[in-house]
Amino acid sequence: VQLQASGGGLVKAGGSPRLSCAASGNIFSINSANWYREAPGKQRELVATMSGGGSTNYADSVKGRFTISGDNAKNTVFLQMSSLKPEDTAAYYCNLRVTVPPLTYDLWGQGTLVTVSS
Repeated sequence: VQLQASGGGLVKAGGSPRLSCAASGNIFSINSANWYREAPGKQRELVATMSGGGSTNYADSVKGRFTISGDNAKNTVFLQMSSLKPEDTAAYYCNLRVTVPPLTYDLWGQGTLVTVSS
């Protein structure tokens, strides 16, 4: 069971990229999903969370600009980003808690770098 994150790159301020995080393996369910980011010289920050029931929460710094969502059929979680600012530049990490019967796994993606140019 592993995660593959994608969708990062160089983006102009105001842009709207979408990050993806695909889980592979015999996954029964995604129990929760989180997106974190880590900017150079700063601590890792939790930016978005989604429960298995679909409820979401966001850091104040991204609220109204980022949206977390999932496609259960594809075992994939997304982070739609919009109105990007240079201060959104960071490595973005997905974190999923998944059930592969009879076990539950806490998985991390490899990180995808988003660089926002002004």
